[in-house]
Amino acid sequence: MTRILSILLLLPFLVFAQPRVISGPMLAGVELRDVRVWTEVSPAVKSVSIRYGQTGKEMTGRASYRGVLGKDFNPLTITIGGLEPNTTYDYLIYIDGKKTDRGGSFTTKELWQWRKPAPDFSFLAGSCSYFNEANYDRPGRSYGQDSSIFEPMSKEKADFMLWLGDAWYSREVDYYSEWGLWNRASRDRSLAVLQPLWKAMAHYGIWDDHDYGPNNSGKSYELKDVSRQVFNAYFPNKSAGQNGQGIYTKIQHNDADFFLVDDRWWRSDDRTRDSINGQPNPDKRMLGAQQMEWLKDALLYSNAIFKFIVIGSQALNHVSPYDKWTDFPVERQELLDFIRLYKINGVVFISGDRHHSEVIKMARPGTYPLYDVTVSPLTSGTHKFDGPEANNPLRVFGLDQKNNYGRFTISGPKGLRKLTVDFLGTKGEKLGSWEVNETELKTPR
Repeated sequence: MTRILSILLLLPFLVFAQPRVISGPMLAGVELRDVRVWTEVSPAVKSVSIRYGQTGKEMTGRASYRGVLGKDFNPLTITIGGLEPNTTYDYLIYIDGKKTDRGGSFTTKELWQWRKPAPDFSFLAGSCSYFNEANYDRPGRSYGQDSSIFEPMSKEKADFMLWLGDAWYSREVDYYSEWGLWNRASRDRSLAVLQPLWKAMAHYGIWDDHDYGPNNSGKSYELKDVSRQVFNAYFPNKSAGQNGQGIYTKIQHNDADFFLVDDRWWRSDDRTRDSINGQPNPDKRMLGAQQMEWLKDALLYSNAIFKFIVIGSQALNHVSPYDKWTDFPVERQELLDFIRLYKINGVVFISGDRHHSEVIKMARPGTYPLYDVTVSPLTSGTHKFDGPEANNPLRVFGLDQKNNYGRFTISGPKGLRKLTVDFLGTKGEKLGSWEVNETELKTPR
């Protein structure tokens, strides 16, 4: 009897010690002939592999993880190569040579270039996902709201999801500890409500202050290098900055390019003066010189119909009392002047952060207007339009006091492509929409 009781008492620890998948799989990138699959496994795992095959056929393909395991946190990415374009595959995760119940399916991109018009497609976007953890949250009312929003998102027939910053919220117990930063990302990524979404579509992300470090943190954050390691481990975009600096990158999908911008790594403290002696302060920067050079060159190189600059802070809202690029006037104007000088068509900003959703329109006499589409929040507390923002003259669509996500759809024939943004609530219900045609985003001849 004593032996049986001892086994029963040890059972929870034995189960926990077993090799297992903690979270995922997540599609971390889908291309024409390869796919990256992300997952996280427990420290007890010795090996991770994937078996895959075209849907309806035997899974004869194999790909394995070759990196180091056995650490406190073991997020990993496996690349499956040699695939055929526009083909659907099934896959399963294997742990220590044994099949798990974790897997899914994916469809590679279509090879449409030089063959047919660009296919229609859609993607999701959102920011600010706070998940409550009572022991470490601030006292009082919980800041995290209805996490069921991820259920309708996982059922969307979208090609990918863009995380617009604050994918997790670091707390005081996390800010100054390497282990804490890793643990926050790992814990929040592993929540059951998120698992169907991870495997439903590809995922790409940028960070903002809360998944970078403390609130409103910037270039002086002492653990920024660790934070970069953590972010790249949990959002393994195909590249992350240059020369070991920042997380900016670019992705392409059909006739759209996405410039994923880093608004934290080089960011001057927000309290740095915008102007000195009546002159704009050139030393107050958000993107930094290295990233700005990359962004300009990447915009010039792009032939995409829609060029989305994806950024954590709002780019065009001049009346916000919170994070905004207009508080960095010299750098912001530098990019706006560049876009005008080189007549770069199709530019649209996508941002998060603000705990409300809206579309800001900035008229530019002599050329096309710029738009900033803000989508926020997914699960965190919401914001009410008030003060100077209550009647913002630049707002052409607004949605406050609602948790929501955005569905962006690009459709239509060549020369008349249209961007439609639907703002959707926690049950997937439509809360509003906005659209713009490619013809409205071109420099007049």
